[in-house]
Amino acid sequence: MSYSSYFKDKRIWVTGASSGIGEQLVYQLNLAGAHLIISARRGDELERVKSKCTYPQNVSIELLDLGSEASVINAFNRVNSQYGSIDMLFNNGGISQRSAAMETSSEVERTLFEVNFFSNVLLSKLVCAEMIKRKSGHLVITSTLLGKWGFYLRSSYSASKHALHGYYDSLRMEVEKDGVNITLVTPGFIATEISKHAFDGSGNQSGGMDENQARGLDAMECASRILAGVAAGKAEFGVGGKEINGLWVKRFFPKMFERILRRKSAK
Repeated sequence: MSYSSYFKDKRIWVTGASSGIGEQLVYQLNLAGAHLIISARRGDELERVKSKCTYPQNVSIELLDLGSEASVINAFNRVNSQYGSIDMLFNNGGISQRSAAMETSSEVERTLFEVNFFSNVLLSKLVCAEMIKRKSGHLVITSTLLGKWGFYLRSSYSASKHALHGYYDSLRMEVEKDGVNITLVTPGFIATEISKHAFDGSGNQSGGMDENQARGLDAMECASRILAGVAAGKAEFGVGGKEINGLWVKRFFPKMFERILRRKSAK
């Protein structure tokens, strides 16, 4: 891994580390020689991930529920007290949606924003404040291609991810003078189980695997490309298959892009 030297010996906090992209980031960062703090709601799954690492002695577990502001604050306080400075935060945790806008409750919409936006931002601000003191640090935010455009059955999910781009583009300009880098990653179709855990309109798990997701880029390859882009200092980049071509098609051929989207399956 040519990017290993960038992460070696850094103290790195990874949220959403119990599955999918976050889990694969943990394995590769561990192999690169990072000292890791891994977080999610499910302690048993975090123990499983730690046990599969090449150097488990370099991995610490910190439970974190992004649906709770108190949990975010308490987790940060414990991490800051026990481990000190964080060199990098991979703010990767989140939840998706599979429901029509008119059939989605306000409670579900608020929960999607709480998890995907407000808790994400809160944790970043807490960590970033310490980075500013040291004049050094790197925030890596996992968004999605749907943070760049909307799609069927994803209204509030897409909106919560759009919000991340506006926020972190602004924050980047404010803190770059303080030595803090910010990278936004926009994955496309990645072969994870995010669609299985997505909310329906009532807040229940949808339970189904999207065909597009099942045929997507392998999560291990996705993590490798993310780390390469982060180490290269990119401010924002897409990761996935041919779907990431939509980033330039939408920019230069917006009407064509709208026609393409409308022909796509909602799942």
